[in-house]
Amino acid sequence: MAAPDSNTLRTPLYDRAIALNARMTSFSGWEMPVQFSGIVPEHTAIRDRVGMFDISHMGKFILQGAGAIEQLQVLVPSDLSRLQPGQAQYTVLLNPQAGIVDDIIVYQEGAGNVVLIVNAGTKDKDKDWLLAHLDLNLVKFQDISAEQTLIAVQGPETVKHLQPLVDIDLSKITNFGHSRAFIFKNPAFIARTGYTGEDGFEVMVAPEIGIKLWDALLASGVTPCGLGARDTLRLEAAMCLYGQEISDTTTPLEAGLGWIVHLDTKGDFIGRDVLERQKAAGVSRKLVGLNMQGRYIARHDYPIVISGQPAGMVTSGTMSPTLGQAIALAYIPSEFAKIGQVVEVEIRGKLHPATVVKKPFYRSVNRV
Repeated sequence: MAAPDSNTLRTPLYDRAIALNARMTSFSGWEMPVQFSGIVPEHTAIRDRVGMFDISHMGKFILQGAGAIEQLQVLVPSDLSRLQPGQAQYTVLLNPQAGIVDDIIVYQEGAGNVVLIVNAGTKDKDKDWLLAHLDLNLVKFQDISAEQTLIAVQGPETVKHLQPLVDIDLSKITNFGHSRAFIFKNPAFIARTGYTGEDGFEVMVAPEIGIKLWDALLASGVTPCGLGARDTLRLEAAMCLYGQEISDTTTPLEAGLGWIVHLDTKGDFIGRDVLERQKAAGVSRKLVGLNMQGRYIARHDYPIVISGQPAGMVTSGTMSPTLGQAIALAYIPSEFAKIGQVVEVEIRGKLHPATVVKKPFYRSVNRV
């Protein structure tokens, strides 16, 4: 394995990954574990039991001020005024063309305190965007990305392993809920959110506490997992990945994220006019789920062909460990985006059939 670039960043848990002989990879400027024991066993551990990811590379911001939510309302299509303290909203920052600057989670803590978690690769872009559009006379912006470790503990046995280490009752936190707590007598931010399609929590703590938490979870039998399993898990759950399913040139309506667009309950926001036109006229393309007919795997940027003509592009694809089926997400013209539609994927110069199916490919019975 080649030595990382001198500018490559490492999380506080890097040494723990190396000690476990993790296979490392460069991701959004960070040296991150792609797998420990293997993608399939790690994937299966989270579907069946419990696993954990180091996601400390993600961006972590805090907004403080009585008008924090009102300020954010203008930047996203979701009605954040509905959030009560202890609730969160998955949403997107939009540009004037209703393209997605990034997908984020907004955590409403109340008392003018809002936590934002953003993607690692877009952290600087997001920060610049927020600073350019927030009224900093009314809202204080803090970038705490380097000051906090973030660990995602996911799977049906998460509570069993995490509860003994936390001073609050985790059962009181509902899906997309969050709370302040203490771990090893130190402050922690705990959210019942994740990127796997399973129940689980994301825990934000100071680096030295994050290391202790990682060690304690590992000792209790939690499986360490890398980016490889994180990708197969999110794809089975049909969750978008920034830079593949969504981007600056993709709108939330095209990406199947209409459920986060609340045109009827909020006022003006950046990109609203574009989304209103799209909702009225319909979008020209849609993100769909595909089941390959056979074991050929459709990968990112593979062409879609319909009736012999180029008609779209695969955004993500894999062999689903849970389903034993090659699955993919792809953009195709809206008129063909119906369940049961057969399309073809060009793989190494040959066409292979695939069927449009309902998303998500997998839905957990363990979600709260």
